[in-house]
Amino acid sequence: MQDNTNRQDTEIEGFVRVRADELNENAIKLIGTDWMLITAGTIDNMNTMTASWGGLGMLWNRHVAFIFIRPQRYTYQFVEREDYFTCSFYDERFRSMLNFCGTYSGRDCNKPLEVGISPIKVGHSIAFSEARLIIECKKIYYQDINRENFLADFINKHYPESDYHRMFIGEITSAWINQEQ
Repeated sequence: MQDNTNRQDTEIEGFVRVRADELNENAIKLIGTDWMLITAGTIDNMNTMTASWGGLGMLWNRHVAFIFIRPQRYTYQFVEREDYFTCSFYDERFRSMLNFCGTYSGRDCNKPLEVGISPIKVGHSIAFSEARLIIECKKIYYQDINRENFLADFINKHYPESDYHRMFIGEITSAWINQEQ
């Protein structure tokens, strides 16, 4: 298995860098139950959103994360524009923060300021110092969900307004574990 973790000398205070294949996490629980923040942009111009759809794995002999964002979400334009995005994960005590970031739009408020999380530079992107795990990804592929490809009827109920997600696949370039939690 290839180690595609970018070995920059970047350090993040309180975090230790690990290879993607060293993560000891259940991806289904991590994303589907615990939820994540997807973030893109710069310290001065970024947005974040809560997500519970996505995955981690191997594709094209690379460690990857894949995320899904509807086009009307404010974060969509940031992930579209930037080459990198982060997926960050939090302890249960941050559930109300995750609820807020999934309910309110960054068009209408400054989410980090509202919920009291601190943006930090992570490699080529942005995450938050309160995360227990941060995964930085470089976009390598995208695909729009196409209704014509649905093979099961239950999928339709997720798109009553035909606002199909765009899937972004990112090569994992770095992973960081918070040592202060």
